[in-house]
Amino acid sequence: MFFNFKGFKTGTVAVLAMLSLPVAGQDLLARQAPIDKKMRAIDSVALQRLIGDELLENPASNLYPDWNNEYAHRYDVEVPEEYKIDLRHFCMPTPSRRITSNYGYRASFRRQHKGLDIKVYIGDTIRSAFSGKVRIVKYERGGYGKYVVIRHPNGLETVYGHLSKQLVAENQIVKAGEPIGLGGNTGRSTGSHLHFETRFLGQAINPAEMFDFVAQDVTADYYVFRSGKKAEESKSSARPKPTARPRTKIHRVKSGENLSIIAAKHGTTVSKLCKLNGISRKTILRPGQIIKYS
Repeated sequence: MFFNFKGFKTGTVAVLAMLSLPVAGQDLLARQAPIDKKMRAIDSVALQRLIGDELLENPASNLYPDWNNEYAHRYDVEVPEEYKIDLRHFCMPTPSRRITSNYGYRASFRRQHKGLDIKVYIGDTIRSAFSGKVRIVKYERGGYGKYVVIRHPNGLETVYGHLSKQLVAENQIVKAGEPIGLGGNTGRSTGSHLHFETRFLGQAINPAEMFDFVAQDVTADYYVFRSGKKAEESKSSARPKPTARPRTKIHRVKSGENLSIIAAKHGTTVSKLCKLNGISRKTILRPGQIIKYS
């Protein structure tokens, strides 16, 4: 019997070549997989960037009915009973730690002070607290002086008053930490300082509840806004619901803190803290001690 070894060898090579095709295809797919994964990652980053740009172009559009460059804080809207405000990705508007005037009623002026006054000097850089879009750049002789209002995607609007110079324009998009003005003494002011306000749908919130200027940090990652009397009295077709009884607010003493520092943080006075807690101005505070401030 004659065996054709040459034909067998040729056929074997052909079969092996055919069998090797799927393996080569799998190798090709394996080599392409990291590329596809990288491309998907690039697409994801691009998508996130587009979403971020849209949020900055129309910040908090789900909350605010319109966009205007006229009124600092005038809205005819229904305020939600509760809203969670994201305080992450912030920047302190100034490195100054000195509060010269707290939030609250001013007996000397017989009116409410809707922000914090932080000591800065003329020419000091003032920065945007969060990324957002500049809504107002104006001058108000009898009030804010040269001021800037910025709306942020987290729902807040921040106000920077008594500036010596504004460095941004209306409708300009800014990032957290970007310079937006220089400290000054313009408008109704008795000395160079930054008047800093935080507002939600036009309603003033004590900035000290969110920003700790002494520690140069925010008080938490999130702040929960709860509507009160003003929200219920706002013009709305919805029937206002009864307001829950305010809860006692407490502060846990940190090392190095005294009554003056705690009062400045929470926009109150040392006298009120003493009365609420049954202590005197000479009381020595211990780290971890609970102090009621409201």
